[in-house]
Amino acid sequence: MENKRTCLYDKHVALGALISPFGGFDMPIQYTNIVDEHNAVRRACGMFDVSHMGEVLVTGAESEKFVNHIFTNDIAAAPDGKIYYGMMCHHSGGVVDDLLVYKMAEERYLLVINASNIDKDVAWITEQAKNFDVVVENQSEKYGEVAVQGPTAEEIVERILGIHCSDLAFYTCKEVECNGETIIISRTGYTGEDGFEIYGSHEFTNMVWDKLMASDEVKPCGLGCRDTLRFEVGLPLYGDELTDDITPLEAGLGMFVKLDKDFIGKEALVKQKTDGLKRKIVGVELHDKAIPRHGYEVEADGKVIGVVTTGYNSISTGKSVCMAMLDIDYTKMDTEVAVRIRKKVFPGFVTKKRFYDKNYKK
Repeated sequence: MENKRTCLYDKHVALGALISPFGGFDMPIQYTNIVDEHNAVRRACGMFDVSHMGEVLVTGAESEKFVNHIFTNDIAAAPDGKIYYGMMCHHSGGVVDDLLVYKMAEERYLLVINASNIDKDVAWITEQAKNFDVVVENQSEKYGEVAVQGPTAEEIVERILGIHCSDLAFYTCKEVECNGETIIISRTGYTGEDGFEIYGSHEFTNMVWDKLMASDEVKPCGLGCRDTLRFEVGLPLYGDELTDDITPLEAGLGMFVKLDKDFIGKEALVKQKTDGLKRKIVGVELHDKAIPRHGYEVEADGKVIGVVTTGYNSISTGKSVCMAMLDIDYTKMDTEVAVRIRKKVFPGFVTKKRFYDKNYKK
């Protein structure tokens, strides 16, 4: 089966991007190199094609009740324009997907889901919706999306695109008229920097890309540095830190799980919390410059105690670090552990998952 392509695919090819499959799409991994693109976002402004993300619209009289039923975070009484991060869980407590819920208006919610999970998520959401007075629409084909990220993102979006965005607080959105259509702009991202995500038609998305590229003030960025950026600030990636078999509590995302309301998976998570976690994702820093990769074993006391979920030589800090799922007895800060890289074992210690401080606009 052929991979899908976003509405910006031809632009990436024209720029000479390295294209590779991701989540069922042919996506740009890098244009120049990951380090340059990573640093552009940390220091100035980078732009990502994130049109591969899925968008599901939930409307109807019971839309708030329904979304709260399938979502770990609590959206009850949310003001229009508010965005929430959280998970959809199986009854087992494992994660169907992590997502953003945009409260667009009364009885209208936009769920932004991961590209690799679109078909699975839509089928699951539709199945759960059967007993609710709601309409579920997969609008993933309708939207293109770019993420403009970095310290200069606000000034650039306002000046070059002419979209007023300085009024948006972190994790809020609004609909605005632009180029004859209604687009969505949100102060969100996946990099740990300030920035915006802009949703519109494929034609509008191409226009935004062209305008920002023509300015020479915005660097095109691929999924390679999107991963290094999110990793450094401790943000999870579905398939690595979250899966059908990893719960939000094991992933260390309990703050996005509101156990004082009902939702699918609550019983399993309450039991897990009551019984105590058997394992948890933590940060690990190596003393050496060796790079811990996804799937490498973590050892202590002469036995395997876990596995690396994501690891890099951090571009912003220069340290060899990883997130790893470890047996609970080894998750306290500064616990000595080691990562097996091929035939050699490299010592390190447990640290917090956030290796670099986020720079969101307060």
